[in-house]
This record gives sequence, structure tokens and C-alpha cells, in this order.
Amino acid sequence: MSQQVTVYLHFDQCVLVKKRSVRLEEVASVFSTDPKVKQNIGKLELYCFPEGKKEKKVFSVMKVIELVERTYPEVELTTVGEADFIVEYKPEKNGPLTKLLEWGKTGFVALAVFFGSAFTIITFNKDSSIEEIFPMIYRLTEGAERGGPGELEIAYSLGLPLGIILFFNHFLRKKIDSDPTPLQVQMRQYEKDVNATIIENASREGKKEDV
Repeated sequence: MSQQVTVYLHFDQCVLVKKRSVRLEEVASVFSTDPKVKQNIGKLELYCFPEGKKEKKVFSVMKVIELVERTYPEVELTTVGEADFIVEYKPEKNGPLTKLLEWGKTGFVALAVFFGSAFTIITFNKDSSIEEIFPMIYRLTEGAERGGPGELEIAYSLGLPLGIILFFNHFLRKKIDSDPTPLQVQMRQYEKDVNATIIENASREGKKEDV
């Protein structure tokens, strides 16, 4: 390389890979005005995981800088994003047993959420004494008790599922608008907290790949 070339690297907090040999382009977005330099740097091997088991490895951006400058000392690196990042290795598994297990997990979670939500609603109705409140409202407004379900029960029965759908911004496979659902927000926040804990633990235990 006759002249200095600037290369930009952008890192996310966590990256999932399926192959043991991890190349730089798989864990970072690489940009350079020189296409050949971009391609060569992207093909650099960052790490090779042991075969056959899932693993999470924490890397420092300094390790990446050391790797690139050792191979291409003429390159000027600029990093963007996370200072430490996680590479999660999950070997790709195919076959009917794997798919059956995934469907089983999905079904179990769906049933747990369904019955858990139903139990929560029943408990809330019992704690707030809905069975006593509605007849009392009828007595106060009409001067007599109703013999069966009235307007309040019908409105409550329709409003409860409608409110749940509007709150979670999701019905079957369709979203009401483009905003993320509350469940998605909580899951992303949970992922961030988990990743931050993994990085902190790896740093304290000296298991982070650094210079």
C-alpha cells in the first residue's frame, strides 16, 4: 500500500455467528474508500471457537486494532460503536429433532403466557370485586338489581381484550402501527442488561480478549 487508507469499523454490543472461524466482517461493519483494503480487512480471522459447543466470548476493540495493524500497519483505523462486544457462537443444527424441540419450546412459552395472563386477569377481577361493583352501580343508577349481564358486563368483556390488543400493539401476526411493542422494548432492555453483565464479568475475571 503506497498511501495511507482510513478504515472505519462499527461494532454492535452482541453478534451471533454460526461458524467456528469468526472473520472481522462477521462481527463489524467495515467501510473504506479502497474496496480491496475493505475486503482484505473483512476477511481477517478474529477468533476460532472450539468445535461442538455454544460459547460467548467478549472482545475488546483494542484486540481488533492490534489484529488489523499487525497485518496492515499502513491502515488508519477509526472505530465506532461499542468498546467491548460479545461474539456468541451457536453451531448450526438441522434435523427433525431440532425443529421439534424449537416448536416444543415455543408451545410451552405460549401456554405459559396464556394461562399466566388468564390467572392474572381473574385475580385482578377478584381483588377489585367486580362481581360486587357492577350490581352496586345498577342499584345506584336504576334502583333495582339486574337479573343477568347488562351493559357494564358487555362493555367490560369487550374492552378488556381490546385494551390488551391496543397496549401490546399486536394482533396475531400483524402490528397496529410501526412502534415496537412493550414486550419488544422489555426484551431489548433485558438483552442489553445481560450483555452488559457478561462484559463486566469477563472483564473482572480476566476472560476478555484484549491486547
